[in-house]
Amino acid sequence: MDVTLAIDAMGGDHGASVTIPAAVKYLKQYPRDTIILVGNPDAIHTQLQAIGVKTAQFGDRLRVHAATQVVGMDEQPQSALRGKKDSSMRVAINLVKDGTASACISAGNTGALMATARYVLKTIPGIDRPAIASYLPTKNGQVCMLDLGANTDCSAEHLLQFAMMGATLVTALEHKPNPTVGLLNIGSEDIKGNEIVKQAALLLRESDLNFYGNVEGNDIFNGVTDLVVCDGFVGNVALKTAEGVAKMMGGFLKEGFTQNLYTKFAALVSMPVLRAFKHRLDHRRYNGASLLGLRGIVVKSHGSADVFAFGCAIEKAAEEARENMWQHISEHIEKWHNQRQNTPQGVS
Repeated sequence: MDVTLAIDAMGGDHGASVTIPAAVKYLKQYPRDTIILVGNPDAIHTQLQAIGVKTAQFGDRLRVHAATQVVGMDEQPQSALRGKKDSSMRVAINLVKDGTASACISAGNTGALMATARYVLKTIPGIDRPAIASYLPTKNGQVCMLDLGANTDCSAEHLLQFAMMGATLVTALEHKPNPTVGLLNIGSEDIKGNEIVKQAALLLRESDLNFYGNVEGNDIFNGVTDLVVCDGFVGNVALKTAEGVAKMMGGFLKEGFTQNLYTKFAALVSMPVLRAFKHRLDHRRYNGASLLGLRGIVVKSHGSADVFAFGCAIEKAAEEARENMWQHISEHIEKWHNQRQNTPQGVS
């Protein structure tokens, strides 16, 4: 299935210097897809010229769509939503709404992206709040986790909705028909956790999901389940903690192997292992967080992403578009609500 992707070319810490080379690289790898670069036309063409690319060499597969404004990385979401209706971010999302594009990718302000996407695309019926989902490395592969920051205060029902959306994502992208779902808690026992988490566990057991039970923080990276569900406050803390630990470990290794001539020689001998270690923990490979629960596909790239990392976000958006992700989520939610309505009271 060929897809058309709208890219917020101006968003992120590095803007067009990253988004455009990544887009061009993607088009070379996927010769049947189309990319629409949204932003200041002069800035876009200047960057294309800097990397020796002309839109004509890709024909209609590389287009430029003008937008006169840019959302700042520290700008308040409501300010961006109300005051920048012609921002590159919003115009890219509009292209998804009107069907011109299959998905939108932006490295811009997370809060503004979520607020704008929710306002323009609206949420899927049966979903109260969109959630941010992404993948993290584990010792035996990867795990999908949500919410990673969109919703700091959640009800048990919200956590159930997150689990349904996340399970649908894992099924579609990893081709796992019945992924295991873990609920992040301070202990594996049923008596652990606050009342919201306890109630969420009950709802998950009553659902059609493959609920594993409670999982703890260390279980995330042990790959105990295919999906880990939590509120956005806990999820964001867990994510940032993991990123910090990974950077610290990398720093320790570099420091240890550069102390003297002997450690430098040891590093040279260990280079194949070190490269494999770096590749396995390279956060750039997991760049691209999905904004689930919207009537359209929006993927958020890390603001400081380089060309390789932003390219991974583009690929994730394309994969979700090919799998008709938001439609699958909508179908799952509708099925669950129908089951609830048809279940007599007192019967689980």
